Amino acid sequence: MPRVLLLLPTTSYRIPDFLAAAEKLGVEVTVASEEPSTMERLNPAGLLTLDFGDLEGSADRAAGFAGRHPVAAVVGVDERTAVAAAAISGRLGLPHNPVEAARAAGNKARMRELLARAGAPQPGFRLHAIDEDPATAAGATAFPCVLKPTFLAASRGVIRANDPAEFVAAWRRIARLLDEAEVAARGGAAAREILVERFVPGMEVALEGLLDAGRLRVLALFDKPDPLSGPYFEETIYVTPSRLPEDVQARVAEVAEAGARALGLVHGPVHAEMRLNDDGVFLIEIAARSIGGLCARTLRFGTDLSLEELILRHALGQVTIAQRERLAAGVMMIPIPKAGVLEEVRGLDAARAIPDVADVTISAACGRPIVPLPEGDRYLGFVFSRAETPARAEAALREAHARLEFVIR
Repeated sequence: MPRVLLLLPTTSYRIPDFLAAAEKLGVEVTVASEEPSTMERLNPAGLLTLDFGDLEGSADRAAGFAGRHPVAAVVGVDERTAVAAAAISGRLGLPHNPVEAARAAGNKARMRELLARAGAPQPGFRLHAIDEDPATAAGATAFPCVLKPTFLAASRGVIRANDPAEFVAAWRRIARLLDEAEVAARGGAAAREILVERFVPGMEVALEGLLDAGRLRVLALFDKPDPLSGPYFEETIYVTPSRLPEDVQARVAEVAEAGARALGLVHGPVHAEMRLNDDGVFLIEIAARSIGGLCARTLRFGTDLSLEELILRHALGQVTIAQRERLAAGVMMIPIPKAGVLEEVRGLDAARAIPDVADVTISAACGRPIVPLPEGDRYLGFVFSRAETPARAEAALREAHARLEFVIR
C-alpha cells in the first residue's frame, strides 16, 4: 500500500479526520509532528519527529526515513507544514508547490507584494516595522484600514482602525501580541512587522479548491452571511452552496486562480478569502492549505467522500472527479464571548435536536482558559448543519447557537 507522510502539528484540529480518511482509503500513514512521541521508538514506521521550521533538516530526516519506508505523498495541513511539505516533496521528487510559493502564501506581506506585481485585485497595503512610531504611520494611512501581523492565521491580531487614535491603539495591541514568547519564536523576523491594508467593504466568501498543474478545481464556495466589518474579524457562519449569481461565482474562481498563479502555487489544496462589492472581487488572502478548524466536516463529495479523502487521493495521484453533495451545508465557528475559564456548556441536547442540525462539537475543554480574538486563535466549538436550502442551513445554525449557554468564570 502507498505511504502518506502527514505533517500534523500537535495542536491541529485536523488530526483525527486525516487519520480516519487515510484508514478509509487503506493507505499506510506516517504522522510527523514537531514534538517527540514516546511511542516513536515502538512504531518507527508510523511516527516521525520533524522541526517544521528547519526545512533542510526536515527534508534530510524525511529523506532518510523514506529510504527505509518509501513515501508516495507528503501532505501538510497549515501554513507552516505546507512549506515543510513542499521542501520534503521536492527532496523526494514528488509533486509539490515551490517552497517559495508556499512560504509566500503563509506570509501576508510577501503575498501582497506578489499579488501587486501580478496586478491581482486586492486592497492597497503598506508594510511597517514594529519599532516605527505608530502616530507617524497613522499619518500616512487612509481610513478605515486594517492592521494585522503578517504570519498569524484565523484572524488573530487583525484589527480595524477608523481614525489615528484607533490606529495607534491597534498597533500597540498587536505589538504586545507579537512580543509574546510563543508568537515571537514562531514568527522570527516577521514578528517585528505590521501590515496595514485598506479596509474593503462588502460581502465575504471563502473558496475551497484543488490545484492541478496550476489549474484550479473549485470544490466549494462558501457564503459568509454575517458582516465582517470589525473592529475584529472573528468568523462565524459559512454556508455552501453560495447564493451568488453564477457569473459572480465564476469571477470569484478566476480571481482565486489568478492569485494562486501570482504566488506560484501549482499543486494541492488552496483556501481563498475574497470580498465582493460594486467595484469587483478583491483577494483578501490565499493559503496553500485546506479550510481550517473542523470546518472541513461540512463538505461531503460523491459517495460520501470527505475533504481529507479528496486531498489524500489527489496527493497520491488518484484522480477523483467528485461533486459536492446535493444538500446545502453550513458550519458555525462558535465565538468566544469573553476571556476566562470555561466551566460548563449548557443546552447541547437542545441544540442538537434542532431540525437540520447535523452535529454540535465543543472543542474547548472545560476547566481551561479561553481567549477571544484578537489575541486568541481558537473557537469554543463548531455547529454543523445540512438542509435542503442554504437559507435553512443558515437558520439551523443560528437557532442551535441560541440554545447554547457557556458558563465562563
